Amino acid sequence: MLRPLFKDHPAGLPVLFMTEMWERFSYYGMRALLVLYLTKHFLFSDEAAYGLYGSYVALVYGMPILGGAIADRYLGYRKAVLFGAVLLVCGHFGMAFEGPIAQKVTTTQGVDVIVRSSQHEQILYLSLALIITGVGFLKSNISTIVGTLYEENDPRRDAGFTLYYMGINIGALMAMLLCGWLGEAYGWAYGFGLAGFGMLMGMIVFSRGQQALEGRAEPKKPELLRQKVMGIVSVEHAIYAGGVAAVIVIWQLVQRAELVGDILQYGGGGVVLAVIFYAVLKCNAVDRNRLFVLLTLTFFSVLFWSLFEQQATSMTLFTDRVVDRELWGLTVPAATVPFLNPLIIILFAPVFSGLWLALARAGRDPSTPMKFVLALLLMGSSFGVLVLSAQFTGPEGQVALIWLVLVYFLQTTGELCLSPVGLSAVTKLSLAHIASLLMGVWFLSNAAAGFVGAKIAAMTSANGRIEGVDQLGVYTDTFATIFWVSMVMAAALLLLTPLLKRGMAGIK
Repeated sequence: MLRPLFKDHPAGLPVLFMTEMWERFSYYGMRALLVLYLTKHFLFSDEAAYGLYGSYVALVYGMPILGGAIADRYLGYRKAVLFGAVLLVCGHFGMAFEGPIAQKVTTTQGVDVIVRSSQHEQILYLSLALIITGVGFLKSNISTIVGTLYEENDPRRDAGFTLYYMGINIGALMAMLLCGWLGEAYGWAYGFGLAGFGMLMGMIVFSRGQQALEGRAEPKKPELLRQKVMGIVSVEHAIYAGGVAAVIVIWQLVQRAELVGDILQYGGGGVVLAVIFYAVLKCNAVDRNRLFVLLTLTFFSVLFWSLFEQQATSMTLFTDRVVDRELWGLTVPAATVPFLNPLIIILFAPVFSGLWLALARAGRDPSTPMKFVLALLLMGSSFGVLVLSAQFTGPEGQVALIWLVLVYFLQTTGELCLSPVGLSAVTKLSLAHIASLLMGVWFLSNAAAGFVGAKIAAMTSANGRIEGVDQLGVYTDTFATIFWVSMVMAAALLLLTPLLKRGMAGIK
């Protein structure tokens, strides 16, 4: 069914398409359930649930910079992706051990306390740590392999990345419908367990499809992996042992949101400064300008993704609490409503892919910075629609489900203007010998966005203290602020666009 989509692309693209489809099935299946699981099963407060989610996203997108650097210098992409896949399978299956439901107990002093199974809470944190480390080894490297399939100025590159992005969203669509529905209707363990099976399928597809990649994913210097560390163990096995040690460290970090924020601030800032110094001291003028353009686009992407992450945090609880989800006599589970995002991408990714190619042939393809401007405008407008929806509620302060269709359409078309184009821009603007490292920097922006997004979500927190129209007002006040900030940032990027286009030095 999908074969005609790939007829003009390298043979390796369908393999990476299917691998990432199943990996994203596992990721989005878990993501759709996580905040609801934390607030309904473990009885976390809104702020605590958002904080844990923010720590998770920050780490899950921060780790690829390390995994990318290790793959660039030592492991190669194939070994890094497979090691990450093993960790991911273990982590997703670990999420299925949910344990007893937490209980609110009133003490003899009249104080309400939450009683949870500490053992199962730690299993939750360990499972998240396995997933975080696994994504670190897999995510940036598999995206980098896509870039190696095309020559530098191959006009098929943006279209290829858009198709690859379509695979991501087929996985997300299936996950939100199946894992979200199973988790809410039959039990969290079923939803999380199905996500684990999805990751297992992705690992099998990648293992069996190596021939189509024509050796592009192999280590650049395999002899380095055979060298001994302190005369005891090979470099390759030492890397795997380090990965396991990283799981243990992250197990503790994921429980400490503010510490994660400090690490992200200083560590991320240090990485950005290192790239700036490298550009100034080691690069010629053309390469230096291209790296500065990439860093600028990365900065603006942080805003976009911090707002996008509201889908899994504030918008999930918004949907659960103040949206009328009755449809044809059935109640739509809140965890499945975000399926609109991947559904729209699946429907419109081929349209955007064809549009970019058609505009390129006509010499009218918008520049990468201009596509980012469009993305910010569309994302901001979606929050304007959420504010508008509050003016058309019933007596119980509930928003009609149809408003969310428009909201997700605007956010998703914005995503199509930014995410696949951004991935393509990284591979075009990067220097070959640090390509995977810079892909990790790109994902580091998602890490910052996850943490910032959790802080934004916390501004909407109600924790059941208020209901109906008043609770809706808490959400819309924050959404109105988001709208205006997005418009201002889009205008700022528009003013910078001519300068950024010159800095790209001929790259479209």
